[in-house]
Amino acid sequence: MSWRRLRTLMLREMRATYRDPFTMTILVTVPLAALLVFGFVLSTEVRHLALGVHDASGSGASRRLIADLAAGGTFDLRPYATREALERGLVSGEIGAGLVVPPSFDRRLGARGAGDPPPQVQVLYDGGEAVLAGNAEGFLRSLMAATAPALLLQDHPPPRGGAGVEVVTRAAFNPRLDGKPFMVAGTFGFVLSFLTTLITAVSIVNEKITGTFEQLQVTPATPLEILLGKLLPLGFVFAFDVLLMMLAAGLTLNVWPAGNVLFFFVVSSFYVLVSLSLGMIISATSSTAAEAVQKSVLFSIPLVQLSGFAFPIRNMPRLVRWVAEVFPATHYIRVSRAIYMRGEGPLALLPELALLLLFGAVLMAYARRAIEAHA
Repeated sequence: MSWRRLRTLMLREMRATYRDPFTMTILVTVPLAALLVFGFVLSTEVRHLALGVHDASGSGASRRLIADLAAGGTFDLRPYATREALERGLVSGEIGAGLVVPPSFDRRLGARGAGDPPPQVQVLYDGGEAVLAGNAEGFLRSLMAATAPALLLQDHPPPRGGAGVEVVTRAAFNPRLDGKPFMVAGTFGFVLSFLTTLITAVSIVNEKITGTFEQLQVTPATPLEILLGKLLPLGFVFAFDVLLMMLAAGLTLNVWPAGNVLFFFVVSSFYVLVSLSLGMIISATSSTAAEAVQKSVLFSIPLVQLSGFAFPIRNMPRLVRWVAEVFPATHYIRVSRAIYMRGEGPLALLPELALLLLFGAVLMAYARRAIEAHA
């Protein structure tokens, strides 16, 4: 590979891109508009919430309480032997919320008299997913209120102070249950997936139609040099978009990354190259700009629905969850939210980063072959 030829190709692409007012307007304004719109207005509804349960009481009353929670269909219960294991499941994303029944639950339920505080259970949830957390707390409080009288009538005489089980909640990572950080972190994945793919696919197809792309292929430049000459200039623009989006989210929505800003920027910049490679593949297999747009739009439908951008993956059917793992956007959005919401670093995110690296290598290799095949 000749660095001189690559530099010439990059300068050519930068001049062609930066001199087009419409393209530059789209590249800068659409990411900011999407970030603000999704951050302010988008909301979701969650079903079949994965609920981890640690029953330290092991009594008939606690088992009845847990059975009633499972019977409604709102929660999919997963038992944990210890509280520590439950908290690890919450952090890793295995569950959306956790329920801890204390050892004294049955004793306090039966010995309660007039003026005595009601027995307590604790609910733990990932505050980063504000919708899940809010639904978990609301459903659990209402179910506890409905179940407590039945527990008392079955196992104990009614207390003079009235029936009830108190729910004590603790939110991890986002105590205020603010939904904006969740949507902001996900918007990075949506914008860097859809817009990069669309812009790359359309711009290169237009070059194929006008004949300028074929002119590149008859030069001494290799397919790898042509690929990098196309990807890197656009990559610089979208890397700049990442900085603009972080500033816009911080200044207008007061949402800043909880983790390392430089780490987030590096990961996002690499993911830009992954998405641009997909755009190159679409362009190489499209004959017209309309066909490239149609393919990009079709790609965006599962991107929104299955990547976890708007709808929690853990609440989807098992087969759909397997399909979601095929999308690079799924793994990038997980990384983005882990950095933004939980402040996690490279070691904690190593499996997801490895998958992104694998996706990048495969897509870039395939894009290179697509350029060679259509030379």
